[in-house]
This record gives sequence, C-alpha cells and structure tokens, in this order.
Amino acid sequence: MKTISKVLSATAIALAAVAPASHATEGSAGVQVGVLTCTVVPGSRVNLLIRSTADVTCTYENQGQTEKYKGETGIALGLDLSFKNDEKFAFAVIAASADVKPGAHALAGKYVGGTAGANAGVGLSASALIGGGNKNISLQPLALGTSTGVGVAGGIGFLYIEAAN
Repeated sequence: MKTISKVLSATAIALAAVAPASHATEGSAGVQVGVLTCTVVPGSRVNLLIRSTADVTCTYENQGQTEKYKGETGIALGLDLSFKNDEKFAFAVIAASADVKPGAHALAGKYVGGTAGANAGVGLSASALIGGGNKNISLQPLALGTSTGVGVAGGIGFLYIEAAN
C-alpha cells in the first residue's frame, strides 16, 4: 500500500511539475502549483446508496511550503457500494489565487466533478474536480487514490476543505 501511495504522489508531482508557476511575493496574486494529499479519517465514512461522505485531513505541498487542511469528501449523487479502509488520494494542483503567500490557505473551498473507483482487496480510484473558494479559482485535473476493501463507487464527487487549526 505504501508503494502505491508513493506512486500516486510521484504522479501528482509530475503533473504539477509540467505546469508553469509564478513565484509571487508575499500577499500578491499568482499561480500555485503543488500536490494536495488527503487521507480519509478512519471511522468517519457514511455510505448511503446515492450519497456517501467521509472526513479528510489534507496536506498541500508547494516548493517546500506546507499547508494543512481538513474537510469532507464523498459522492453527492451516484452509487457508492464500497466499504473501504486506509483511503488516500493525491491531486496535482494548479490554482490562480489572489493570495499565494505561505499560510494563506488559498485552496480552501468547494470542488466538484466526476469520480469512480473499484475495490477488491486493494482498490484504485480517480477523480477530476474543479472549483475553488473566495480567494481562488482552481483546477485539480486528476486525483488518483488508493484504498483497501471491497465495492464499487461512481458519480458526482465532491471535496470541501478549509484551513486546519
């Protein structure tokens, strides 16, 4: 499982590396390029036939800077017949923001898009989410995820994140 997580992180970093980045000064607008890695909080998943939800903790890494986020992820409308453990996913992040200084938590916001995954022991998932918050317009082109468990899920996915204290 750790090997798969390392591959996901490496893939997300590679996707982020091909995008141009601006080095903004403190408090200035610019483009953020980095990796957002999230872990589902164990025991927080609630599965309903057409909706599922789980709490997440996330870490955003950009050129040696780190920001912590917390929030919720799941399927807003679709099918979720999965029972998962040890869920992790990583997004390559490209975000235009009014404030890209470290600690600004410019990625806080709501993201929606398509998601699909399957599990039979070890599982894989993929999501394509777009959205943002008051400080940004973001595009997370593709998230790759890993988990253990059984089932299948797909539909309109979401990720809501805010700054973690």
